[in-house]
Amino acid sequence: MTEFLATINEYIWSDALIYLCLAAGVYFSIRSRFVQVRQIPEMIRQMRNGETSPSGVSSFQALAMSLSGRVGTGNIAGVATAIAFGGPGALFWMWAVAFLGASTSFVECTLGQIYKTRDNLTGEYRGGPAYYFSRAMAHTKAAPAFKVYGFVFAAVTVLACGLLMPSVQSNSMASAMHQAWDISEWTVAVGTVIVLAFVIIGGVKRIAAFAAVVVPFMAIVYIAVALVIVVANATELPGVLRLIFASAFGVDSAFGAIIGSAVMWGVKRGVYSNEAGQGTGPHSAAAAEVSHPAKQGLVQAFAVYVDTLFICTATGFLILSTGAYRVFEGESANGRVLAEGGALPSDAAVGPAFAQVGFDTLWSGAGATFVAISLAFFCLTTIIAYYYMAETNLRFMLGKYATIPVPLIRGTIGSNVTLLLQGLILVSVAVGAVSTATDAWTLGDIGVGLMAWLNIVGIIILQQPAYKALRDFERQQKAGLDPVFDPLVLNIPGATFWETYRRSPDKDQVTTKA
Repeated sequence: MTEFLATINEYIWSDALIYLCLAAGVYFSIRSRFVQVRQIPEMIRQMRNGETSPSGVSSFQALAMSLSGRVGTGNIAGVATAIAFGGPGALFWMWAVAFLGASTSFVECTLGQIYKTRDNLTGEYRGGPAYYFSRAMAHTKAAPAFKVYGFVFAAVTVLACGLLMPSVQSNSMASAMHQAWDISEWTVAVGTVIVLAFVIIGGVKRIAAFAAVVVPFMAIVYIAVALVIVVANATELPGVLRLIFASAFGVDSAFGAIIGSAVMWGVKRGVYSNEAGQGTGPHSAAAAEVSHPAKQGLVQAFAVYVDTLFICTATGFLILSTGAYRVFEGESANGRVLAEGGALPSDAAVGPAFAQVGFDTLWSGAGATFVAISLAFFCLTTIIAYYYMAETNLRFMLGKYATIPVPLIRGTIGSNVTLLLQGLILVSVAVGAVSTATDAWTLGDIGVGLMAWLNIVGIIILQQPAYKALRDFERQQKAGLDPVFDPLVLNIPGATFWETYRRSPDKDQVTTKA
């Protein structure tokens, strides 16, 4: 089974997908006139000043929900894996895909806002790639094809977020806790399932409230502690930077033969971590209450920076400056060792152990505990975000039928098809916690790759409304106005929420923060 999954993963994550991610980022950057640079002050302002309503969460809460999906094991174990198999230069390519991916994130998340809807069953805002694929071209002859495309994406997302990707998070969390406290993987699995069951049954409002508290706290604490380690090793930083850039471009003789691996692992783990182009960000972006779609597009673009340029960089510098790394030839820890920093014990496994040893260089014995706690927060909030995205796409596919009672479990709270999805993700978490790391990561990569292929190809076709929204936003911004979106004025068909809800006299009361 392991070899079969690896073969599928190789086809999905071929060079074509790697270069598609990079090329799409370059193209969207040029088309948007590098919005990810020009609008950084506005990104920060929008995070500070948000809107709320009974149906939608604030921009900051939506950002926290997005970060809860982006910030996970990829920020610790993923960085370690990229360095182990791609060399230190993989960190540079993670930076590159983050910078370029911020423009991709703006496009996809703005589209998510434009084509969002309000769920008649819960009153909450819903949206994402499946919604914009099925609605953006509804007025054209291509409508049937894009409706099918939307359903395919929704089905793949339910599979990826409900079954394939959660296993990676629970596996890393269980592994770190076992190493730190000698807790069995099954104990971690049971505890995680209990906590998740409480949160996900509460709906998007509870998810948003949980994420808004946990995500900023865990990110700030992790970055701060990692920076303390890096500062303590400040004399190593010039050498670390030289190593990263020399490895990224094959200048260093030790890494010249794996320059292709540096690009592949950097992009692969970069996309896994920041999710730019994968199609996950638009789900949380659509849940936000804003007066203009571009506002949330900017906020979500900044989320890519927070994830990769801040958290992943902190992990990468921590590992490299403390010498807690080992680089292998090939894609297995059984390959020949090309280089190592000297701090890792001979039996250290690729993954969280790299960061744990790095922390231990300053606080002996505390590294394993700190990384285990960090991963507990990171992974838990990521799994919660995965559930939200899986549920959103299930509701897209089934509509009102998503709440039809299941005959075998009549009378229970939430006895419907959605409950089956909740059971599926809980089972995935439990199985992932006790599985091998290789199988868990392979399943996760397959899920990410499938979503990225479908979403990036789709937004390349549907990108134009995002640029119309950006130009409209900047025009109103330049005039000193608080931008308000009207799709009819911009000739953007299919944005039915904005056409009807915003013009309705009985719409929800929107509250704007001072």
